[in-house]
This record gives sequence, C-alpha cells and structure tokens, in this order.
Amino acid sequence: MTKHFSMHRRELTLGLAALLAGPLARAQGALPRILVGFPAGGSVDTTARRVAEAWRGRMAESVLVEQKVGAGGRLAIAALKDAAPDGMTLLLSPSSMFTIYPHAYRKLAYKPESDVVPVGPLAHSTCGFGVGPMVPAAVKTLAQFADWARANAQSAAYASPAAGAMPHFLGNQFERAAGIKLTHVPYRGAAPGMQDLMGGQIASGCFSIGDFLPHLASGRVRLLGVTDTRRSRFAPEVPTFEEQGFKGIEGVESYGLFLPAKAAPATVDRIADLVRAALRETAVVEGLAKLGFEPFSLSAPEYARRLAAERAQWGPIVKASGFSSDD
Repeated sequence: MTKHFSMHRRELTLGLAALLAGPLARAQGALPRILVGFPAGGSVDTTARRVAEAWRGRMAESVLVEQKVGAGGRLAIAALKDAAPDGMTLLLSPSSMFTIYPHAYRKLAYKPESDVVPVGPLAHSTCGFGVGPMVPAAVKTLAQFADWARANAQSAAYASPAAGAMPHFLGNQFERAAGIKLTHVPYRGAAPGMQDLMGGQIASGCFSIGDFLPHLASGRVRLLGVTDTRRSRFAPEVPTFEEQGFKGIEGVESYGLFLPAKAAPATVDRIADLVRAALRETAVVEGLAKLGFEPFSLSAPEYARRLAAERAQWGPIVKASGFSSDD
C-alpha cells in the first residue's frame, strides 16, 4: 500500500510539474532553439546566447542557439517558416529583415506581414558613420568629410555590413544629402568592413555603433555622426546627423524575437513574458551594453505596429537609392 501510494504521489507530482511547465517542456524531450541568421560571435549571435542563458531553467533545462547563416539572414527566416508553431523554435533578428528587405529584394521568400509573428524587441541600436586613417585627422565632422570626398573622388567610398542592410541606405542618404558621390562597398558582415576601415583600405564606413565602440579609444577610427534622433549614451560626444545639418537621416535597428506564423496567442504571450524576464537579468542588460544595444520592450501588438510603420517609412528611401536585388 505504501509503495503504491508513493508511486501514485510521484506520478502526480511529475504530471503537475509538466502541466505547470507548459507545452515548451513537454515536447518529447526536445530543447527549445533560437535561430540566428548571422555568424557565431557577432552581435545577434551574442545576444541570442545571453537570452538562452537567461532562459535556462525557466523555459527549459537548456535553450539552444542555432546558426542558419546565409542570404543576409534570410535562411534563418525560411527555417522559422518551416518550424512547428509550438513555441519550441524562435528567431532572433534585426528589424531590417522585415522593414527594409521587402523593398530591397524582389524575390523575397517570405512575407513579413504574415509568415512570422513578432513577439517583442529586446534592444535597439543606432548606427554610426565613421572614418579611418585614409581620411586626414583634421576631418572631424560630416561636413568636413563631405568636403574631403569632393576633393578625393577616387577614394571616396564607404563600407557597410551588407548590401540591402540599414547602414547601406543610411550611407546613401548621407551621400545624396551632402551632394557627394560615395562608392558603396558591401562586406560580408561588419567585422571585415571594420578591419579594412581601420587598416586604411577604405575611407569611411556605416555600421552599428557597437561595431565602432571597441576601436574608438585607439584612434584608428573616428565616429563622425550617429543616426538616432538623440546622441548615444555610448558615445555622447558624437553629434547626430540632424545636429550637423543633415535632417531626416535616421536609422535605429531593433532586435526582436519572432515565432512561426500560426503560433497560438497563448504561446506568444508566454514567450513575451520570458523576454521581459530576460530584460530584468543584469547579465543580459550588461551584455547588451557591451554591444552598444539599449534594452527596449514593447508588447507583441505594439511591436507589430512599429515594424509596419518602419516598413512604410523605408519604402521610399530604398526606392530613391535605386538599389534592388534578385538574390
């Protein structure tokens, strides 16, 4: 009798624990995974790993981070589309995949309005425009760089982390606003572009501010302007584009979590609660700061509306640039 009671109590306890854990922990031993469309060690991957660590023991015993690198991050979205909408597969992505890419790529394999469900953002980051040793030290402002570019047309070029990425179009906006010609050189990520900028192989670059921060103290790169409406707390001495007379050049990238399209509202809400919990973790907030990211939270409907508004905003900017791709 005691043995049977003990077994019954154990089964009841295990069943109650599974019920409380929810479907995420009951998926036949499978572990939740966060898909990342960019290489290991980059800002998106690093952020995903901070989140996975914060969720360990809350969401599941462990949370995996899985790279699906290729096509400028689009392969990860394809993988999310094909995943079951049970909350076990998420995507951590920059917002531009859903706000800029629809205008830049004619054969986009996903519909941002219907193929994914935004859960909420984790952080946002401004972009910066900087120069390296190819440009004389006397150049300290965007206007001075524009003058230098006019006088050095053969060398006037700017790097970005990818064709079709937000920094690509911000650089193009600056080029048109300043009345100069800059050759755009897209790289496969920020790291090689920043290396060439610091090495003097290219004059200037537009990247996330976090890509500049580790190199500013050395003096090998100089940040001339940021693309937010206010100065960044990570480089408060650097004025915005608007402060320097270049109005309308604004770009703030958010980094959010997404679920497959048919995820149930209860699943979205559960993940959203976990996102908010992660943003209360000191390790997550400090990790974001090292990347130049500001913690940023919205509800799922608020984030969906923000992405829709930004998608409408970027349409004419991409069109004015003349860029489009069939890739």
